[in-house]
Amino acid sequence: MALVAIVGRPNVGKSTLFNRLTKSRRAIVSSEAGTTRDRQYGKCEWNGKEFSVVDTGGWVVNSDDVFEEEIRKQVIVATEEADLVLFLVDVINGLTDWDEDVAEILRRSKLPVMLVANKVDNNNQYYDSYEFYKLGLGEPHCVSAISGSGTGDLLDEVIEKLKNAKDGDDLEEGIPRFAVVGRPNAGKSSIINAFIGEDRHIVTEIAGTTRDSIYTRYTKFGFDFYLVDTAGIRRKNKVTEDLEFYSVMRSIRAIENSDVCILMIDATRGIESQDMNIFQLIQKNNKSLVVVVNKWDLVEDKSQKSISFFEDAIRKRMSPFVDFPIIFASALTKQRIFKVLEMAKRVYMNRKVTIGTTKLNEVMLPIIEATPPPSIKGKYIKIKYCSQIPNTQIPSFVFYANLPQYVKEPYKRFLENKMREKWELTGSPINIFIRQK
Repeated sequence: MALVAIVGRPNVGKSTLFNRLTKSRRAIVSSEAGTTRDRQYGKCEWNGKEFSVVDTGGWVVNSDDVFEEEIRKQVIVATEEADLVLFLVDVINGLTDWDEDVAEILRRSKLPVMLVANKVDNNNQYYDSYEFYKLGLGEPHCVSAISGSGTGDLLDEVIEKLKNAKDGDDLEEGIPRFAVVGRPNAGKSSIINAFIGEDRHIVTEIAGTTRDSIYTRYTKFGFDFYLVDTAGIRRKNKVTEDLEFYSVMRSIRAIENSDVCILMIDATRGIESQDMNIFQLIQKNNKSLVVVVNKWDLVEDKSQKSISFFEDAIRKRMSPFVDFPIIFASALTKQRIFKVLEMAKRVYMNRKVTIGTTKLNEVMLPIIEATPPPSIKGKYIKIKYCSQIPNTQIPSFVFYANLPQYVKEPYKRFLENKMREKWELTGSPINIFIRQK
């Protein structure tokens, strides 16, 4: 899937445009510079085409003396990783020295760039946008992110420019794709090297897009899958990039192109905020999950009590989704490496689980009858029938009720938990829909 990065100096409206394109309100909008701190990532769909959007504003440090350097780093990383850059400028404040500085970086890159003039709310401001021709990036696309004016034409042009972006789908169909993801220094490169081993003639590397992951076909020991490898690819020597921003950009790529994500956590540091950012990306993309606590050889206390403490801490942070395997391994000593692959394969198969309608109703209807959805406003909710939806990316089920609008999220989680108790769904997300009977 193509990746579009929004870049621009503070207060030009990056978060507002992000919210407009992704039809969400996740990015906080404020006039205070540096407000956007969390990584903002979402999907945009337009005319049947879908692409990912990342708001680089989340990596700006709120300090006047380091603003320019931090933003410049994000622009450079964006040009390395994205398929298209939307360079946002502001007609109200006009052309600035910083805009010209960024434009110079973008002109040197071989990446498609669209100049977007924001805050164009009337015809006079449309004429004000002409000064941005000086940037040498072509005609500015005039929009008002806050009202939505001009964004339709902008999206038409985005889709047109993304036509040439490859998505790596020339790979053989039906073969699982396992991605190794995690924060810097969690051991991604080490575990990939441990997987591949010395018999490199057994594997073949297939480049995805120029700014994408590398696919490695792995056929050892009865396995057959593509390893989606982002660790250490095209190491930048000349850019001292923000590692957190950089790794999240890479993780977006790897996660979107995979079926199962192997999330590496450093046993010596425990679960941290960046692990959670990557976990949330996995959830948003409905990917299956195997958690690997790496560097277990460096932990002194390897007792069952220590293992249980780690597991409880991880599941607590990642709740309500807790039905995933956790493996304590060491990429360096190759301890439990084979188990990681076995579990990834098992979790992949769980994505393909099909449950017959008769069996599903035999199991679930007595459970629902014993614990029905709570009544709301004196109205009793009855679920009489359920079935699995065929040909879906992940196991998806529909429950037919007389008042579906009153079935809330906690009850859906109850149904999901009961299904996980009865069927092998470990590591795989599932969808539950409530429909009118």
